[in-house]
Amino acid sequence: MSEIEKYLTKKGITFRVVGGELITKCIFSNCDKDSRDNEGHLYFSTNTNQYQCKKCNTSGNLITLKKHFGDLNIKTETGSMRNIRSVTPTMVENYHEALPERIREYLNTRGISNDIIDSHKLGYMEQYGSKWIAIPIKDIDGNYSYFKLRQDPQYGKDKKTWPSGNADMEVKAQIYDWDSLVMASGRVLIAEGEMDALLMKSRGIACITNTHGANTAKDEWMEYFKPEIEYYICYDNDNAGKTGAIKMTEKLLKNKCKNIFIIQLPEEVGEKGDLGDFVIRLGLPIDDLFTKYAKPYPEKIDTSEFKEINIQDICKILDATIKKDDENKAITFLTMLATYTEESQTNVFFSSPSSTGKSHLPLSVVDLFPKEDTIILANCSPTAFFHEQGQYDKDKNEIIVDLSKKILIFTDMPDTGLISRLRSLLSHDAKESHSKITDKNQKGGNRTKNVTIIGYPSVYFCSANFHIDEQESTRFIVLSPSVEHDKIYQGIEQSISRETDREKFIELIKNDPQRNLLKKRIIGIKQEAVNDIKIENSELVKKLFLKDGKSLKPRQQRDIKKIITLIKGFTLLNVWFRKKEGEYIFATEKDIRDAFDLWEKISYGQDYSLSPYIYGIYTKIILALWNEPSTNFGVYSTEADKKLSVTRKEILRRHYLIYKRPLSMQSLRAQILPQLEQSGLIVQERSTDDKREMVVIPLETEMEEKEIYSDEGYGVNTEITEMSDIVKTKPIFPEELPF
Repeated sequence: MSEIEKYLTKKGITFRVVGGELITKCIFSNCDKDSRDNEGHLYFSTNTNQYQCKKCNTSGNLITLKKHFGDLNIKTETGSMRNIRSVTPTMVENYHEALPERIREYLNTRGISNDIIDSHKLGYMEQYGSKWIAIPIKDIDGNYSYFKLRQDPQYGKDKKTWPSGNADMEVKAQIYDWDSLVMASGRVLIAEGEMDALLMKSRGIACITNTHGANTAKDEWMEYFKPEIEYYICYDNDNAGKTGAIKMTEKLLKNKCKNIFIIQLPEEVGEKGDLGDFVIRLGLPIDDLFTKYAKPYPEKIDTSEFKEINIQDICKILDATIKKDDENKAITFLTMLATYTEESQTNVFFSSPSSTGKSHLPLSVVDLFPKEDTIILANCSPTAFFHEQGQYDKDKNEIIVDLSKKILIFTDMPDTGLISRLRSLLSHDAKESHSKITDKNQKGGNRTKNVTIIGYPSVYFCSANFHIDEQESTRFIVLSPSVEHDKIYQGIEQSISRETDREKFIELIKNDPQRNLLKKRIIGIKQEAVNDIKIENSELVKKLFLKDGKSLKPRQQRDIKKIITLIKGFTLLNVWFRKKEGEYIFATEKDIRDAFDLWEKISYGQDYSLSPYIYGIYTKIILALWNEPSTNFGVYSTEADKKLSVTRKEILRRHYLIYKRPLSMQSLRAQILPQLEQSGLIVQERSTDDKREMVVIPLETEMEEKEIYSDEGYGVNTEITEMSDIVKTKPIFPEELPF
């Protein structure tokens, strides 16, 4: 038996043998539709394996025949076998002709008309061990690329793609269908899924979708979206649909499309409801989609209701969720506001012991900002982060992670590998950085993927681990939540209120008119699309930063950049009351002075890249102990009476006295003292009295008095405001301490 006979028999194609030829009905078109039962016009040569149809003139050989059926195997450069499959117009036509009447009726019940079924060549095929409704997908050039499959409802509800794709024929995401987009002249509806698109087309509405899910929106598609067209986006009611709708609108906005509307389906359709539920199951008026349920995006904020406000007003609004901590609240809010500039974003590190509210603070502030602008994560590996936040482009084997104007909060310190990959963005070295990750492929091997990270986000790290890598510490404003007595007391009251009636607490927050007005204000600031803030009075900035002729240190070059970010945050807060030229606004003298006043309150330790908590241990504990007389009572009268060093045990005891909580020796030795030593504030050496014990010697002892005795509440007990309060108390003995 010849090769061509074996293949036709394998495919179940009947034929007649006449001499050296095989004759059958044409399998490439319907040209034999009107032929007699025993009559066929497709001839195969058993000698050459070539074929030709005497009616439609289709010709080829065994290779093109296998390609037609998707069965062609070729050798790759590595010697392995690849299966090459392609979709031809003939194949599409044949599958369309095979569509059973019961499937046509099923599609009719889904609201898809016979005209649309025929014009879009919906078909029926058997693949993957089941039977499927086949939706042919074209590329932008009008060539068939693949089929989107919906399982015959008699067999299940599965969804697949055929061919599934390989290295030689990728299944690329497409717009379905391109013609409706390219030929659009009025309104275009963007739906989620081919069945919804076919449903709306059956109602005479120009409708498109994409073939790869709600969260797929490729940059290269955008050139085909005409800016003058009205685009209505209606995705499913689930979280993926809502997120995908925002993502599509953002892409359209970047493409200068101005008339964008998001259709929010009503609650009656259900949490995962779609257009089919709205139109077919509930029978609601289609016109309501474009009127009652459509809202422009972004919804234009009426700025006439805003007045000029100050940062104290912001802190007062935030009191509902964050007690006290006004300076920390202000810094967090202003830096988040700076997210809506092109390049003025900065990074904040919350470092303090556990249970002090370091993650609660940024999470409470970010609740004021639009959800689509926030990314909140716990510990995360680089691979997980890039896959979750990025979009994979098969054509380029590249994951694109766009973090432009995003607020990125890590509630725990992320993987060091992820930090190193984000380092370029954190330091604003380049707006686009590149790296690689390695994934497992389907065969268990490794596959390298390229990663491109775009844009500058505002980044917030929260950690009870006090160690900050030197490379990262230069890029952050470092904060510690206050642990003052009054804050803890009010926090306990708030927790009782929230936990005893959570629904009532949430309702009060939700209905707070000032809070809701602030949320609208933030959206209004975002819509102003400010590129940057110009500071004309640079002499005032210089004067305030260099006041009192203080000595300068190289690390203070970083501080001035952080202060300028705060100035810009203050300016943005009242954007409508500032001079504006195009995409730029101008800071006032008040904005500059407010920023320096705020910086003054959190500056202690910043030029050492130390958190206020760690710096407080140096000033409130180590320096205080160093300046005490070497005896337990009285004051020293000679230099000989002055202490030569401070022991670790003394530090632990004083920490407990001030903070009312123990500090472990391990944390002191491994995290706190190494940071102080790295910053040049202390040295550690063996005690002259006991060589087994390490002691601490402060190096920078010329601190301003307000630094040493500050009662701002950054990790200090504000009930103790003078060092004499500690010195005059009775001695604390080891058995009285919890360590």
